[in-house]
Amino acid sequence: MKHNAAPIPAQGASKRIASIDVARGIVMLLMTVDHVRETFFLQHQVGDPMDATTTDPGLFFSRLAAHFCAPMFVFLTGLSAWLYANPATGPRSATGFLAKRGAFLILLEIVVINFAWTGSFTPHTVYLQVIWAIGLSMLALALLHRLPLPLLAAIGVAIVGGHNALSGLHFEPGSWAATAWTVLEQRGYLLEDPVRVRISYPLLAWIGVILLGYACGPLYARTTAPSLRQRWLVIGGVASLALLLVLRTWNIYGETLPWAPQDQLLRSAMSWLNFTKYPPSLDFLMLTLGVGLLVLAGIEKIDAGWMRVAAVFGGAPMFFYILHLYLLLGAQRIAAAVLDVPRADVDHVWQVWLGAVVLAVLLYWPTKRFGRYKRESGKAWVKYL
Repeated sequence: MKHNAAPIPAQGASKRIASIDVARGIVMLLMTVDHVRETFFLQHQVGDPMDATTTDPGLFFSRLAAHFCAPMFVFLTGLSAWLYANPATGPRSATGFLAKRGAFLILLEIVVINFAWTGSFTPHTVYLQVIWAIGLSMLALALLHRLPLPLLAAIGVAIVGGHNALSGLHFEPGSWAATAWTVLEQRGYLLEDPVRVRISYPLLAWIGVILLGYACGPLYARTTAPSLRQRWLVIGGVASLALLLVLRTWNIYGETLPWAPQDQLLRSAMSWLNFTKYPPSLDFLMLTLGVGLLVLAGIEKIDAGWMRVAAVFGGAPMFFYILHLYLLLGAQRIAAAVLDVPRADVDHVWQVWLGAVVLAVLLYWPTKRFGRYKRESGKAWVKYL
């Protein structure tokens, strides 16, 4: 271990709970794999949802790994909001914190992130994706966070567990109800003219996830013993995965896509794991959050160099998010120009993973330096990144 490696703070030694940064960093790195795929592997595009009968297993499980990113990031956003509202100096209002950051994320999605994906200042379609969903979820939490935590937890469970029952609900096209339902639950186009605006991440379930994250905040209070926190995280993770096993195996509830045995065991497993992400089904969230809770419990018990690397990316997530998208945009443009092709692509899944590793290596030091600046500068604007 290098002498100058940044240590992971011990329990209570830092305002930041190190395991949150580590977990957030892990999902950011997994997200990078999927974004490299979307930039350089479009000739093998994965449908949504993934087709377990035709998709290459390597591609399927690479996509599955990326499924953990949005749920854990939204959950940890709620958890971090509780930590903001409950510092060591005593409780404070989180309304302004959540409202300003939520509005900033929505603006960022429309102005900065859409350009990173399209490379055009006048795109034919504006996509409202995960950053938009996180921003609106923060606005919802700004309105609701003063409710008692048990009530917030109950609302979160009701939304996450119950929204699948609404999947068959439809409204007359063009009506205000259809517009609201497009935002909340039914993926589709919000506007068609003069610019097409597509809702890629329906909002309702993500509100439930951020509420659950906020309700779990007291587990990370300074007065909570690490052993107690880890015990409850394990209980939550195991309970979620056990319920998933029952509901999914017998196609009882929680997923609009029933699974079926295939001619190969691996294909059967892929069919079982083929969950709906847009909007995230109950089964999708039980898998991703269940595993995520177990990871949060586990990483508190170990101290390893790779955790320090993950914590760097988790400590300045929005900075890394924006930077890696623009680096991918530039890399695609340069590669296409050098090869004299409309679009540069790779041929194998391992090359996608390699590209993600290269991207992480290139951005490690800029992200680390910005993270340090963010913590030490005291400037308000840098905290948005």
